[in-house]
Amino acid sequence: MSSLQIPRREKAHGTSAATKAVILVGGPSRGTRFRPLSLDLPKPLFDVAGHPIVWHCLTAIAKVPHIQEVCMIGYYDESVFRDFIKDASKEFPQIKIIYLREYQALGTAGGLYHFRDAILKGSPERFFVLNADVCCSFPLNDMLKLFEERDAEAVILGTRVSEDAASNFGCIVSDAHTRRVLHYVEKPESHISNLINCGVYLFSTECIFPSIRSAIKKRSDRSRLVSYPSSENLESSFIQDDDSDEKNEVLRLEQDILSELADSKQFFVYETKDFWRQIKTAGSAVPANALYLQKAQQTGSNELAKASANIIPPVFIHPTAEVDPSAKLGPNVSIGPRAVIGAGVRIKESIVLEDSEVKHDACILYSIIGWSSRVGAWARVEGTPTPVTSHSTSITKNGVKVQSITILGKECGVGDEVRVQNCVCLPFKELKRDVANEVIM
Repeated sequence: MSSLQIPRREKAHGTSAATKAVILVGGPSRGTRFRPLSLDLPKPLFDVAGHPIVWHCLTAIAKVPHIQEVCMIGYYDESVFRDFIKDASKEFPQIKIIYLREYQALGTAGGLYHFRDAILKGSPERFFVLNADVCCSFPLNDMLKLFEERDAEAVILGTRVSEDAASNFGCIVSDAHTRRVLHYVEKPESHISNLINCGVYLFSTECIFPSIRSAIKKRSDRSRLVSYPSSENLESSFIQDDDSDEKNEVLRLEQDILSELADSKQFFVYETKDFWRQIKTAGSAVPANALYLQKAQQTGSNELAKASANIIPPVFIHPTAEVDPSAKLGPNVSIGPRAVIGAGVRIKESIVLEDSEVKHDACILYSIIGWSSRVGAWARVEGTPTPVTSHSTSITKNGVKVQSITILGKECGVGDEVRVQNCVCLPFKELKRDVANEVIM
């Protein structure tokens, strides 16, 4: 049977119904906003709160009963995730984890459609889709409960943000009583709702693939679109899985599918009251680090350092790191493998990556210290605190937009007594003088 002809069947109630999960990890030509950190490591593998970003997705998926397979879809080379999948398979032995590589960037919906046969293998009735660059508590079981109660075709995770921030996201208009999605607009030009798309979905396999195919057909029926110059080839390129270079169409859930699903009476939103934010820029890893550490603290994780006179929770210290007892750490600090933290050091709201060294009496605030970087004695590396509710890590200094988080790339050096403030420093740079509000090339 063709994967396009999905048979109708009675919807199963109860979590024993076949369920899968898909994690969308993107690829190397994306993630430019995560530079300079993504120059040396793919964003999904960057450590936040002591674990790769994509690990937090897997941890949530592992808490959903009866999920036996997770498909990671992206267009990084297969070798990129090989070690991670090997390690994760040991940590989550009940789940088979596979990586499906796109031949080119196909978009959030295009990747699902291209690999529909792999997703449909084993006849799952529904599957979760998680964007890897999302930081939240992933209330997947709550979404599944709503899905079953409403006999839904799709459930989207939503959250409330300030009205001025809402237009930067996909906005959802829903029925307050039934939670049915009435209207969806990606980054609207005018305010329609402060309930936004969190980038986490649960789809019925019977619904989503025909919906994507319908979107492909609609686009191919249009004579010309400025945005999609080769749109007339779209349907054939997806249906035949043709990977010829001329067919470079992108199909996105957010822009191309969700607004159409809102016409369905079976599209619902689960609104989370818990934390949520995107991990788009490199600087956004710092607030994400804080949110995941706070969640670990609330759940009593034994990975965190115990509170003491010099440890202000939550703090994660890798077992191989060396931290002088007189150094004061926290709150919201992660120290990576083999990092060395000297006497009298103060670190707050920061991530120190593996093999880095922070010499005595240095101060690190609202910053990321790159792999194998060195911060000298009495040096000060700092960003600027932003409101907890803010979804931006940019601030304006002297009329210029700069990063509020200071980021040192791989193998950077900060001299003794040097102050670095609100800077992004590319790899292999030596900073021997004070510098502020600059991108150091």
